Amino acid sequence: MFSPHGPSLRELCVQALSSVERGYDLLAPKFDHTPFRTPDSVLRATTQALSDVGSFDHGLDVCCGTGAGMQVLSSLCRDRITGVDFSAGMLAQARRAFPDASWVRADARALPFTEGFDLAVSAGALGHFLPEERPTLFAGVHRALRPGGLFAIPIGTPSPRTSVSHWVTRGFDLTMRVRNAVWRPPFVMYYHTTSLSALRDDLTAVGFTVTDTALTGLGQHPGGSPRFRLILARKR
Repeated sequence: MFSPHGPSLRELCVQALSSVERGYDLLAPKFDHTPFRTPDSVLRATTQALSDVGSFDHGLDVCCGTGAGMQVLSSLCRDRITGVDFSAGMLAQARRAFPDASWVRADARALPFTEGFDLAVSAGALGHFLPEERPTLFAGVHRALRPGGLFAIPIGTPSPRTSVSHWVTRGFDLTMRVRNAVWRPPFVMYYHTTSLSALRDDLTAVGFTVTDTALTGLGQHPGGSPRFRLILARKR
């Protein structure tokens, strides 16, 4: 799962016992060599799907990390692209990868933007927000978009209960809940709190019109359902 350039077991343990912000500061130099980074195949499929939706000028990567989502924005946006994250370490890595982009250090639950963007994306970050925090997060993205702007979120769909991946992620969630019950500060990262229906409800509640599309090129589960979908939330 990890390349030779990725973090050691000791480094991962230190990260897991830190806060989310401090943990990602520590992991940042090696993050792109871990399976936690959004795969390029998902980014390419997202770019292709959005290219069929329309054209965009200004783009925002919410919880940009080391800049994976900037690959999507740099391909689609004609003008300024901006990444926002609260980890200084992750932003430092992102700046090296995209030196011409703009970067803002801020908590995504308090985005400092108002009607400045046509397109916002977020990849692989929603598990870091508790369900009760999502309305605040989504309201900030809604405020950051111009009228008619689009918020795009690629998400993995649930694996069948009979699959190994289902029980691995369930076990991970349980481990994190036990860790957060006995250790402070908490490290919020859960795989099973971001169902499509819950995200749709939260996005609709803050004013988005929500649709979604299957990223069919990324394969299917054994039952035939797509492994990834792209949520498309349009500001009215």
